[in-house]
Amino acid sequence: MSYRSRRSRSRSRSRSRDRDRRRDRDDWGSRGGWGSGGGGRPSLKGRQPGERLRKPRWDLTKLTPFEKNFYQPTPTVLNRSPYEVEKYRTDKEITLRGRNIPNPIQYFSDYNFPDYVMAEIRRQGYEQPTPIQGQGWPISLQGRDFVGIAQTGSGKTLGYILPAIVHINHQPYLERGDGPIALILAPTRELAQQILTVAQDYGASSKIRSTCVFGGAPKGPQIRDLERGVEICIATPGRLIDFLEAGKTNLRRTTYLVLDEADRMLDMGFEPQIRKIVDQIRPDRQTLMWSATWPKEVRNLAEDFLKDYIQLNVGSLSLAANHNILQIVDVCQEIEKDTKLRQLLNEMAQEKANKTIIFIETKRKVEDVTRGLRSTGWPAMCIHGDKSQQERDWVLSEFRSGRAPILVATDVAARGLGKYG
Repeated sequence: MSYRSRRSRSRSRSRSRDRDRRRDRDDWGSRGGWGSGGGGRPSLKGRQPGERLRKPRWDLTKLTPFEKNFYQPTPTVLNRSPYEVEKYRTDKEITLRGRNIPNPIQYFSDYNFPDYVMAEIRRQGYEQPTPIQGQGWPISLQGRDFVGIAQTGSGKTLGYILPAIVHINHQPYLERGDGPIALILAPTRELAQQILTVAQDYGASSKIRSTCVFGGAPKGPQIRDLERGVEICIATPGRLIDFLEAGKTNLRRTTYLVLDEADRMLDMGFEPQIRKIVDQIRPDRQTLMWSATWPKEVRNLAEDFLKDYIQLNVGSLSLAANHNILQIVDVCQEIEKDTKLRQLLNEMAQEKANKTIIFIETKRKVEDVTRGLRSTGWPAMCIHGDKSQQERDWVLSEFRSGRAPILVATDVAARGLGKYG
């Protein structure tokens, strides 16, 4: 019997390019660092992220053991023929690399998920797991290290949140001063907040507490959440480094680590911060890495952080266009862009569902284009790295509701905006 199931009877719980990247790296050294709102501490200008953090000397013989294999396949899964298993993987374009790979969970009835998980799955109206979930859950629930490669919108968030909740529910309760049990690193504020919503939805029934840590927002509420104790911390790397250096939290209890959108984090220059953070986590942790692409840099990171891992890919390993989307490329001169943009908007305005996202390279150009559109009557709004978190949230809310059907953005909005479409 797990710690949680034993103790719950007697105890209740209340649980563009570098230009934009500098600001979106949690506004390191300005908003995310001690340089502003930091109580008069020195500026971080010229410092390396996490330079005050020292890697602990981990002695595995002295670390408290923890459980991480909770997978008990049902007879339905065990008795499924090799032909059926391979047909499922072929039909779903699943390719695998690794040893002792478990059979997939093709239907929710294939596995005895805890009641608190199934209740939320039924409430959300899911009929069956997505391919990344069906094959990924058995691997993750075994406690294995795992790389999942799939396009955005494939269900990967629930792919790691559900095993995280099962993992947490088998660990001892947090004690005063403990940091999170599950740490999820994400590249942007918007993606981190979306992950928090999923974690809260699925963790509420077992009173698992979650919080979101990111730059561009007040530190006080985030620090209070961490000090009260949270089982799941979703963080962007710069702000988490800031809190670790300041002693506002620690990762001594962290046994479940997720690197979400790993390729995007590397593209934004987060590798030094990620390495500093991972150094603070016990080496026998479980690590899950998720990515939309599989470039050499992500492969190197996986080799450094993961042990005996299984690689799961859904679709092509190469960077390719999404075949479910019509893509038209129009090569033109810079002087022609404004005219062509307005022609496109006029054409799309004839459609019933006419939400439009316009990606632009620089923050200044985003502002210029937005002003130009609004001056000619187009209901456009914009987001980029210089916008406050409150303003970004409001703009995305307006876009989602349709009150502002045109969103102009830098690559800060390139991923993780599925719920706003």
